[in-house]
Amino acid sequence: MTAIFNPTGLATVPPVPRPAPPAADPAPAAPEPVAPAAGPVGPVLELPGTPGAALVPVTCSGRPVGAFVLADGRVRYRRVVDPDQLVAAATGAFAVAALTAAVALWSRRRPPAVGTVTMGPGGWLSLRGASIPRPRPDDRPWWARLLRAHPLPR
Repeated sequence: MTAIFNPTGLATVPPVPRPAPPAADPAPAAPEPVAPAAGPVGPVLELPGTPGAALVPVTCSGRPVGAFVLADGRVRYRRVVDPDQLVAAATGAFAVAALTAAVALWSRRRPPAVGTVTMGPGGWLSLRGASIPRPRPDDRPWWARLLRAHPLPR
């Protein structure tokens, strides 16, 4: 009797009877598959070979999640890879890579608005690479502009 702990709780699996070895035949025949024995955790499949081994599949909500392999007096659990999890992980990795690339492109260093500031002859500042300032709107009437007249300061 083997005790197995699976996601639904502790279960005991009765040993599967092995067929008697055949008498010395001159031509060995192919091993016949043994019908699975139904246990409390699911079907127990006996695998051919020496020493004998058994396989106990584990399901959760009708989906296979793994299997217990009983061989050489040891019980090992082997997880089943879920393709949905692989697709979700690949999608998440792609989203993170795309977001990282977008942030890297957006946050790259922009050139400064004004180039080199140097002192010119006579104390004048020289701004290389600066754009021409936009003209301010002139709210004077046409005749004031014609006469180049400016309002008096208040």
